[in-house]
Amino acid sequence: MDQLVNFVIRPPRAQYEPLEDLLGPHFAIRGRRFRRDDLSIVNARGHLLMCSFYRPYSVPEGVQLPCVIYNHGNSGCRCDANEAVCMLLPSNITVFAYDFSGSGLSEGEYVSLGYYEKEDLKAVVEYLRLEGKTSKIGLWGRSMGAHTCLQYGAGDPSIAGMVVDSPFSRLHDLMLELTGTYRIRVPRSMVKMALQYMRKLIQKKAAFDITELDVLKSAPSTFIPVLFGHARGDMFIPPHHSQDIYKEYAGDKNIIEFEGDHNSARPRFYYDSISIFFINVLQPPDLPGAAVADFVDDGAPEDISPEQQSLLYELMAHPGAHPQYEDPATVSQLKELEVAATPDEAAAPSEDVLHQSGRRWQMTQTVLPNAATAQDALWDDDPEMSEFLRRQSMGEDFAPLPSSSHTEEEMLMAAIAASLAESSLRDESGGAPIEKKNDREGVDQLLGSTVEKPLTSKQGSAASPQRIEVKNGLSGKHT
Repeated sequence: MDQLVNFVIRPPRAQYEPLEDLLGPHFAIRGRRFRRDDLSIVNARGHLLMCSFYRPYSVPEGVQLPCVIYNHGNSGCRCDANEAVCMLLPSNITVFAYDFSGSGLSEGEYVSLGYYEKEDLKAVVEYLRLEGKTSKIGLWGRSMGAHTCLQYGAGDPSIAGMVVDSPFSRLHDLMLELTGTYRIRVPRSMVKMALQYMRKLIQKKAAFDITELDVLKSAPSTFIPVLFGHARGDMFIPPHHSQDIYKEYAGDKNIIEFEGDHNSARPRFYYDSISIFFINVLQPPDLPGAAVADFVDDGAPEDISPEQQSLLYELMAHPGAHPQYEDPATVSQLKELEVAATPDEAAAPSEDVLHQSGRRWQMTQTVLPNAATAQDALWDDDPEMSEFLRRQSMGEDFAPLPSSSHTEEEMLMAAIAASLAESSLRDESGGAPIEKKNDREGVDQLLGSTVEKPLTSKQGSAASPQRIEVKNGLSGKHT
């Protein structure tokens, strides 16, 4: 059972080297220079979150740029944002990437599939707003990160737009589906009991309730523009999860489905749709008066006049648009100032830039359980769980996973009542079986709660009520 619990709260943690796997600290896209600033933020639980902020090499004084916050999956890290960086920066949209608590290089032991991650996202949003250099904020999330975006967006209507790739609607539903997907050979009723047991272990280890991870509740009251994306062949989080959220979602919405699975590379048209979406909702400004440093390497001379900066900017940004400046003397003068970026980065089309990003860091793959591992994990490594399931094996008609400790206790005792259906409890008046008038009365007896049943004497007069209490399946009498 610990294996399945860890699959939820402690999946493989992404290992990476910032100097090797992150873009930057200075890099070029389409001949324009950008930079990466690394920083750390403390979340509400006191964990240090490792972050990277990608933006143009220089921004004119007083100009605010929109920002997209990238939220990775359960086994991911901030390196997964490399593709988003290459796509959005040329449109003057900055990108903020970070490791969730319990992921990558951030502090924290466990992930929570969105429960605490939304608080990490809140800390990032607060940082950007306090810094004062960001205008509008958009969110982009994948898998766990997509669910986090939807959870957070339900409480912050100031978010300009969200892209959610492969979100799950309800964690409980997803976990039930996975038992079928991976052919775990356990009766459905026992699977529900196993999930109940997992719920208790997760609450004990990671201090959150898996039944609260449900965005279908908040979707009808969320109005942030959203773009859903989902692979048709996703067997881990099936496409119907996005479709279910889409049907309930109140705000402007669109959904794109494409070929592939949960971990496959996303197609170019999908990335183009994301770019158009964020440009529409974030409305990034042009950057007038950009400096020559935006387009050259660190070896560029610093004593360049503003006139030369402006001229070089125009020629590099719009080649062929100013033939009057392309006489041999002017070109020779400008070449003395220009330090060209590396050819494969300087003028690469966006698809090539994405390919370069992939060479540096492959998108984190969600580790999926196999049937044998899941089956063994259910039965073999936890004697307490095996006994727990054995005791419930007679009960086939269980309620859904409970949402409170009270209903959970009722559900457990109802299962025990079903397993004892053939046994009889006898009262003190002569050994006749106690007639169970309804299911609730039988459950009350087995719960150990007091059930008062008037007893009649031989003369027909009512005697004092008898109090029957059941503990651990054994009956006792209390007067």
